[in-house]
Amino acid sequence: MPDERKWNLRLGYLIHDVSRLRRVCFDRELAPLGITRSQWWVLAFISRNNGLPQTQLANELEVGKVALGSLVDKLQAAGLVDRVPDKEDRRVKRVFLTDKAAKLMHEITPVSKAFNDRILTDIPQEDLDTTARTLFKMKQNLILYAGGNTEDAEAAE
Repeated sequence: MPDERKWNLRLGYLIHDVSRLRRVCFDRELAPLGITRSQWWVLAFISRNNGLPQTQLANELEVGKVALGSLVDKLQAAGLVDRVPDKEDRRVKRVFLTDKAAKLMHEITPVSKAFNDRILTDIPQEDLDTTARTLFKMKQNLILYAGGNTEDAEAAE
């Protein structure tokens, strides 16, 4: 039994450490472009859901409204997003990417690809596929554990 506990703890630490180190290193990669990983994360999500209300964006990204508001303020000041009042409810602000953000996202793509290629060096594709399937299943299990339903878990991407 002690070996199983040790393995479970090690798995948790490895997942945490890989995630933390990846964030730190990716921030360094993005710094020359004048953007942080957190800002990139918001831009990437908006690029797939352009025009979401800011409140819904905070919910989707699972960050507080104040924290997201601060990120969006910085992105807007940099000319990367526009907040547009909703046509039906002027209290609602929808967030849209600007042309400048689309250009930046295009510049980030090769940086992100090179970064991923570098950190995945010498890992066989079969191992990567297994890891991705395993992490995806863990994510689905965690969604269910947290009180989500089967549809939420199946839709998790």
